[in-house]
Amino acid sequence: MKSIQELEQISSQVRRDIVRMVAKAKSGHPGGSMSSADFLTALFFQVMDQNPQTWTRDGHGQDVFILSAGHLTPVYYSILARAGYFPAKELGTFRTYGSALQGHPSVRKGLKGVTQASGSLGQGISAAAGVALGKRMDKEDKTVYVMCGDGESEEGQIWEAAMFAAHHGLDNLVAMTDWNGQQIDGTTMEVAGNGESLKAKWDAFGWSTIVADGHDMAAILDAFAKAKALRGGGKPVMILFKTDMGHGVGFMAGTHSWHGKVPSAEQVEKALAELGETPLGDF
Repeated sequence: MKSIQELEQISSQVRRDIVRMVAKAKSGHPGGSMSSADFLTALFFQVMDQNPQTWTRDGHGQDVFILSAGHLTPVYYSILARAGYFPAKELGTFRTYGSALQGHPSVRKGLKGVTQASGSLGQGISAAAGVALGKRMDKEDKTVYVMCGDGESEEGQIWEAAMFAAHHGLDNLVAMTDWNGQQIDGTTMEVAGNGESLKAKWDAFGWSTIVADGHDMAAILDAFAKAKALRGGGKPVMILFKTDMGHGVGFMAGTHSWHGKVPSAEQVEKALAELGETPLGDF
């Protein structure tokens, strides 16, 4: 068990990794990666029953995680590396030709920790629901976690999967939404009116819905504990984590402009100074 301070140090290092990875590759998506760093850190380092030493893609005997918002690989790869799935030095190969660390998660090169290829938005909850149903059929007392974005939640397949999971009572399925209110072309309200109604939508689709501050580590852990307590209730769980896109770096926070923008050398220096060094060290 890690302390809240230790988890916060890890998430800060993850943000440093994100900035440096995207800058080095001159490509990538820092905004949503930064906003989801805290709750994904809590998930991998405290909540999820998954061991990098015994991890297999079939997920037997362990919890499973699927990243539906597949463009957010900077945060995904950093957390996997920092959790011991592969050496942190490999983060320097992000988005380079031949690397296992492609712009979207791929299973072709067998990267440890990646269960499902993703990137076509909206598909992750469908895949996770299938895994959850399989675990129930196998009588495995394990949980399937999946993360999607609020912009991604404009995809119809999200809601098809929501109906399926509720209909089959998949209470071993816990989904998370990075609810930062931003997407590639603007705010979610401006693009499709998909804003404050998210909780009402998930409630209406038959899910147990939890809303939590996605940057308060204690609140994040409490939300996961509440989700765990709902196991056996016959409903899948959605945790809506309220976040700020680009969180952790002042000039990146709260705007869609950093959805897929690469920071300049000067901006990298400024961002890293604001984030501060951690005991984990840079890759």
